[in-house]
Amino acid sequence: MTGVLLRAGHVTRRFGAFMAVDDVSMRVQAGEVVGLLGANGAGKTTLIRMLLGLIAVTSGRVDLLGGPPDRERRRRLGYVPQGLGLYGDLTVRENLLFSARAYGTAEPGLPPALTGLADVLVRELPLGAQRQVAFLAALAHSPEVIVLDEPTSGVDALARAALWDTIRAQAERGAGVLVTTHYMQEAQQCDRLLLMSDGRLVAEGSEAEIIGSTTAVAVRTGDWARAFAALAAAGAPVMLAGRAIRVANADPAGLARVLEAAGIEASVQPVPATISERMLMLSRQARAS
Repeated sequence: MTGVLLRAGHVTRRFGAFMAVDDVSMRVQAGEVVGLLGANGAGKTTLIRMLLGLIAVTSGRVDLLGGPPDRERRRRLGYVPQGLGLYGDLTVRENLLFSARAYGTAEPGLPPALTGLADVLVRELPLGAQRQVAFLAALAHSPEVIVLDEPTSGVDALARAALWDTIRAQAERGAGVLVTTHYMQEAQQCDRLLLMSDGRLVAEGSEAEIIGSTTAVAVRTGDWARAFAALAAAGAPVMLAGRAIRVANADPAGLARVLEAAGIEASVQPVPATISERMLMLSRQARAS
């Protein structure tokens, strides 16, 4: 497996008057993990469904393994949708057997974490275990392209790390992997990132390339709620993590003046920006254009 395995060229998708995906071009090459990041409603799932031929493009072109995403090419694909694609009224073993027969492969063996769950109905499993079953079903035929729509959503940190180990292993054997997520911290797990906002692709590259020279300002104060409200009212792109206030691409002196005018004692300090903060800035710029 070499070269570009999955490609979109200037694709758009309208639902009536609503533009869900707006002129997006992207690619996934063999052996790489591409992260498709964006908030809920950014257009990630709609783009994926077009790439897989599950819905038609309004305009533009998609290619899967060198041609249109027809049934034969989709047999060389592994796909885990947000809904996992499992049958809740079948057991783990029955789900895996059904998938194996559909692809003409042997039923995959169960990992230690699932060994005692083979005869349990999937709907009775915790979400983390359901995701493991979905991964097994999607990867048993050694697909050349793997598409995962928010595969770690709703699972704990340990299960999330295990799933990412599986994703990396697939890329190392030569598969091209496209992963959507709204967890910005997962950007570090990807070789390349695509950032979407309001249906548009607003940035592409490595995490460092996308962040570039963007900085942020950390605001430390005991009156964090009033400080957040004052900065937001002033139009600052403010973010809150717990009680920690950060403002992307801002002038520390200007923020200090806003806080002083509101009668709030606080310290302001420049800090490196995160991918989340860069995403916020790009989204604001896209909406203003």
